[in-house]
Amino acid sequence: MGLFDMFKGDKSTEGMTPHFAFATSLLYMMQSDGEMDNEEVGQLLAVLGGEKSGGTIGVGANNRALLDRALKYIRSNSIDTFLKEAAPILTDAQKMCILVNLVDSSLADGEPERQEQELFAKFLTAFNITEQRFTPFFEVIMLKNDRSVFLDQSHPKNQPGYQVSLNV
Repeated sequence: MGLFDMFKGDKSTEGMTPHFAFATSLLYMMQSDGEMDNEEVGQLLAVLGGEKSGGTIGVGANNRALLDRALKYIRSNSIDTFLKEAAPILTDAQKMCILVNLVDSSLADGEPERQEQELFAKFLTAFNITEQRFTPFFEVIMLKNDRSVFLDQSHPKNQPGYQVSLNV
């Protein structure tokens, strides 16, 4: 062991796993616009399964270790390195789950920033998922996050005869 080996990062962990790739993907998305908003942190805790303690939601010990490891990883690895390591170990279902959660996270604070959109495009490419294939999932997430249908009775989707459907 060299004198400075302790600064190389967490090499003693289990390496890239699907769950680690999931958490790390969300962190890359959260920090892509240069700030981590409260809504994004809340989204992260919700999807990783935060624990309630004293009336507040926190991160359980297992997820705390996962997040600490993921934070350490993103500080020392580019998104391109991450995608090259993660994509081959993920199943199609895991890739789609990550993509759905990335879009949901990018919409958590309102509208996705340009950097978030560009990062999402990198994930699509690395995961070999076309925009056309992902579009129905995107439409569902957009519907989930469109609270304006409750606040604006003249919203186009509230018009008589309008029916929500997926374009597949």
